[in-house]
Amino acid sequence: MDKKESKKKDFFKKLLSPYRLVVINEETFEERVQYRITKLSIILGSIFTAISIAGIIYLFIAYTPLKEYIPGYDSSELRKKAVQNLFITDSLITLYNQNLQYLNAVKSVLNEEILLENPELPEQNLQSENQGRISFVSTVPEDSLLRAFVSQQDKYNPELRSSIAKVEPLLLPPALGPISQQFNLEEEHYAIDIVLKKNTPIKAILEGRVIFAEWTAQTGHVIIVEHNKGILSVYKHNSSLSKKQGDVVQGGEVIALAGNTGDFSTGFHLHFELWIDGYPMDPEKFFNFSSE
Repeated sequence: MDKKESKKKDFFKKLLSPYRLVVINEETFEERVQYRITKLSIILGSIFTAISIAGIIYLFIAYTPLKEYIPGYDSSELRKKAVQNLFITDSLITLYNQNLQYLNAVKSVLNEEILLENPELPEQNLQSENQGRISFVSTVPEDSLLRAFVSQQDKYNPELRSSIAKVEPLLLPPALGPISQQFNLEEEHYAIDIVLKKNTPIKAILEGRVIFAEWTAQTGHVIIVEHNKGILSVYKHNSSLSKKQGDVVQGGEVIALAGNTGDFSTGFHLHFELWIDGYPMDPEKFFNFSSE
């Protein structure tokens, strides 16, 4: 026990034993500075210096841009940009899906495809679904007689006439001329062909925006106008187009000139289609194409 206690005393004695640190000029051997130190003070000073250096390094890394240079560390700016890019990517995906659906709808119109669950749906049912949008619909003889009777009774009623005028959109025929081929669902001819002279002006039936104005091998110069109330009008086999995609047109404005372009054309005429909510409609139910 005495030996252990003596060793402990010697150890602490050595730690507390004073030493003198002298700084001497190497050339003149003049003493410049001298310090009184112990081994314990050296150990404590080293620990304090190491802790201080570690703390300073931590503060520099935590509160300065130096942390961005540490491998594997994502800066706040980078994380912010990543979140922004995530939102932008999600928006682009949504926009892409919308444009894809839109292009598929236009493609179906160009290919004259009817997007119906029941392809044998009668034409009268198609038009009855849209009678709330367009006031011109096909009628049966009994209905025509009833309409004529009511019209005769109320033709001098200004309030009734003004209310009807507000409901009916002003639809203008794209061109006037004889019909060479009529609308026929069974033969998948979802348009009428109007015989016209070369370069006869083709007019928009209603105010709208051009969503397609390009050349196709089968139908030549084609222009498609999107109108309000789910109406889409298609004009094919034109000799030239006077409007481009994105242009806003007014009802009766010239958008093309009649021609004989495309592999499917058999003469100078206008292939005119009228679609409502994706359904092909018989244009003769809505327009009078007679030039008389």
